[in-house]
Amino acid sequence: MTTTFVPVILAGGKGERFWPLSRLHNPKQFLCLDGSGKSLLQNTANRLLSLANGWENLLVITSELLTEGVKQQLPFLPVDNILVEPIGKDTAPAVTWASLEVKSRYGEDAIIGFFPADHYIGNQNEFEKIINASINFAMANDAIVTLGIKPDYPSTGYGYIEQGEEKAQINDLPIYKVSRFAEKPNEKTAKEFIATGRYSWNSGMFIFKTEIVLKELANYAPQILIPLQEKGKLAYEDLAKISIDYALMEKTTLAYVIPADFGWDDLGDWNALERMLKTENSNVVIGNHISQDTKNSIIYNNQKEEVIMTIGLEDVVIVREGNATLVVNKNKTQDIKKALQILQQKKDSQNFL
Repeated sequence: MTTTFVPVILAGGKGERFWPLSRLHNPKQFLCLDGSGKSLLQNTANRLLSLANGWENLLVITSELLTEGVKQQLPFLPVDNILVEPIGKDTAPAVTWASLEVKSRYGEDAIIGFFPADHYIGNQNEFEKIINASINFAMANDAIVTLGIKPDYPSTGYGYIEQGEEKAQINDLPIYKVSRFAEKPNEKTAKEFIATGRYSWNSGMFIFKTEIVLKELANYAPQILIPLQEKGKLAYEDLAKISIDYALMEKTTLAYVIPADFGWDDLGDWNALERMLKTENSNVVIGNHISQDTKNSIIYNNQKEEVIMTIGLEDVVIVREGNATLVVNKNKTQDIKKALQILQQKKDSQNFL
């Protein structure tokens, strides 16, 4: 029997930490940030196509605000394969509703994979190898498989996964029982995690059999599953806003992790450009820029007829886009979301969001 693999792309996020390039109608997943000429969403879809065996088996879940953008970005995706959430309630409702949709279309034996739309992955062959190992393990076991990224520095911006006992090897890849999920640590704890060799970053990518995830949701998140079973997406208004990590992954006993190393980045904020595009020059520059004694900075100028001149600066991010300019210390890019909340209170703020 051939089991269908159905990748689901999670494409409803706002990407606020990439403001002012990322706006309400043109969020991060619609942007080209890696120099490929394709958006993050397009690259995500393309890397999943062969695994899905074509556009017919690829789903995208997004918001009403972004539906037309998804259609434009992915013209070969069947319209019925765009699942439109009436209101964003984080990943648990999205995963639950999409899993119910996959069951109704493909049956409970179908294998589902969930993939954020805004990740960068450098090694396609290694990515496919790990996904195929995850699919094979999920087919043969009652398992919810997650991909853990092998950490190369003590990040305080990611959650961590602790691996327990090794349960299998597929394609020379070890698969471990998850011992626990850990919240974003401080730097000292992150260093301790890495020193053990047992921890990986939580990538937010999951693979499982439809039947298994729905059983686990019935056990641990019936307050999400039952309303969606009864009302479909009409239930969204009354659902709690909760991530799939909190609703299910931290509770289930069926979680497994494959440590992965395929050139991954979650492109969380402007500093990601430095990780992707760093050259021998200490600055990362896109667009017209004149520099004098400027070091370790990221300059992004999307205005072809304008120039940014910097003198005597270090460790800054400067972004010029349309009617807005961002200047921020590289160590403060996480605070862009807070600053946007202040902007939202100002008159005519919609012109800038």
